Amino acid sequence: MRRRPPPHDTPAGPNPDIRNLRVEVLTDAWYTLRRATFEQRQPDGSWASTSREAYDRGNGAAALLHDPERDTILLVRQYRLPAHLNGHPDGMLLEVPAGLLDGDEGAEEALRREVAEEVGHEVGPLQRLFRLYMSPGSVTEHLTFFAGTYSAATRSGAGGGEAGEGEHLDVVEVTLDEAAAMIADGRICDAKTVLLVDWARRRGQ
Repeated sequence: MRRRPPPHDTPAGPNPDIRNLRVEVLTDAWYTLRRATFEQRQPDGSWASTSREAYDRGNGAAALLHDPERDTILLVRQYRLPAHLNGHPDGMLLEVPAGLLDGDEGAEEALRREVAEEVGHEVGPLQRLFRLYMSPGSVTEHLTFFAGTYSAATRSGAGGGEAGEGEHLDVVEVTLDEAAAMIADGRICDAKTVLLVDWARRRGQ
């Protein structure tokens, strides 16, 4: 069974405009919610006390997998409760394969595991693109983005996620042009997927 991602207990780095940073754990039931209080230097040189909360769910990785011969990419469709609660009609989102790092594994190692589980492919070389904080106002997580290729020769299984972990995913294959049209009309509204499709189209992949 996949291990729970460890909380990020590394002390925050030095910042001359932040002092007296104190952190307390509010809940640690599955992921970790912390409240931080600190003083922040104001433009006039005075100090003001501030309180913020940060949600720690570990870090993740995501990949755009492209078949250059057919100009197709692999996506998964899955239910996302937060999106459903915040205005998405049914909570079923189209996304690139992605997942959280398991314990101490690296981003590429985690991504290869997720690709095999979610879309059923054992892919070759992966190009590391960039690392981004997706919601830095409230979530500590950063995502490492990759690009790679797939074909009939890389298929290793049916995909669909790990049923034992409650994953029920549909594998969806579309062309890059179709993906762009789906972004334009709102059928694709997942940020990491939009970023990777845009990256691929701008580079003519």
